[in-house]
Amino acid sequence: MSDRLPVVILCGGQGQRMKGSTSTKKELVEIGGRPILWHVMRIYATYDQTRFILTLGHQAEDIKRYFLEYKPMSYDFTVRLGQPDATTFHERQPMQDWEITLADTGLDTMKGSRIYRIRDYIDTDTFFVTYGDGVGDIDVDELLAFHRQHGRLATVTGVHPHSQYGVLQVTEQGQIERFGEKPELDHWINAGFMVLEREVLSYLGASKNVDLETEVLPQLAAEGELMMYRHSGFWRSMDTFKEALELDGIWERSAPWKVWE
Repeated sequence: MSDRLPVVILCGGQGQRMKGSTSTKKELVEIGGRPILWHVMRIYATYDQTRFILTLGHQAEDIKRYFLEYKPMSYDFTVRLGQPDATTFHERQPMQDWEITLADTGLDTMKGSRIYRIRDYIDTDTFFVTYGDGVGDIDVDELLAFHRQHGRLATVTGVHPHSQYGVLQVTEQGQIERFGEKPELDHWINAGFMVLEREVLSYLGASKNVDLETEVLPQLAAEGELMMYRHSGFWRSMDTFKEALELDGIWERSAPWKVWE
């Protein structure tokens, strides 16, 4: 197992594309009976990365409430009324040894500045950063080893996305020969599951509101300090309620990102 590093999970956004479908905070939308945020954390925990820092913003109180109520909402328990602290939890499995720091980083703060605002909670030279709405069968140990081997300041995990549309195979005369499933596209996208060195924090503090994807990562790339870990396995993000339903169906059928037992 790898040494334990902070895992910063960005979950402060409004979830604009989910609005109108549910009032639930996007990261708390359930897949297989658990919030997708829990699934992201469970992937990291499988590789002994259990020190989490959640950057909160919109609906911060909902995420705080979920973790404050995690134990009574997850297990059967017996309460002895009239006896202070006399509650017995009937745990079918031991509680996960997770350390979770919940930090309010502002309503309209961009992702780069959200990371900068929790810099005092990052006590190692290397740390993880990811999103609270994307899951995959990522080998976190391999990702970290790749990052340390190349020696640059930052690593992102790249995946080939799938088209949101099915494709048609058509002859020159216009005859449709076959309907195809949603194909995997040739280009790479950033799937999250990033590893950063502490020096990256200096790129995040230059102004009051710095965006990670459009400012910091392009600057690191221009300076030759950004590398990509290629992931060829399963990965999906959840931006819409339709994608939430699709992920829930995938979980019921095969759960390919369930890297834990």
